[in-house]
Amino acid sequence: MYLSKMESKRQQVIDVATRLFAELGFENTSMASICAEAGVSKGLIYHHFATKNELLREIFSATTLRMIEISQASEATSAPHEQLATLISQLFKQLQEDKSFFQLNLNIMLQPGTRSILHDLIQERSAHLMTSVRHIFDQIDPDNSELCSYMFIAELDGIALDFLSIFDSYPIEALKNHMINRYSKA
Repeated sequence: MYLSKMESKRQQVIDVATRLFAELGFENTSMASICAEAGVSKGLIYHHFATKNELLREIFSATTLRMIEISQASEATSAPHEQLATLISQLFKQLQEDKSFFQLNLNIMLQPGTRSILHDLIQERSAHLMTSVRHIFDQIDPDNSELCSYMFIAELDGIALDFLSIFDSYPIEALKNHMINRYSKA
């Protein structure tokens, strides 16, 4: 019982830190503010995370695992066009359901300080994403799979950036349906 309570507090710290890092930025969020928002002591937070950088790395690793799960869900289908449609659907669903997840990732990528803290993890995530997408495009257009993969990822990144920036009036559903229609054609 004690472990589950400790694990619950740890997850609470991660959730609050994720939200605050997304809303305020990493540099503008103190460990004290995370403690206050999470309702935990500094001792508890430092028991789980020696530094704010370590907490950021833990959050980034968790978001990477979520992205890997999304890409693996698309791999469950057999046809490459179906894989792209599933990947698009899952990404758009996640984008709409968990804006702070994507806002945090956007903030991390745009802030030089966080990029340097997470450089190795960012490289690992990028390599995994490219490998997953390229595997699909290898089946569709082997001669241009690398270029198609870069274009596909850039298109998704641009949509996510616009959605997070122009949130109130962005036609996210129409874009999802358009992309699925375009990429699911054999």
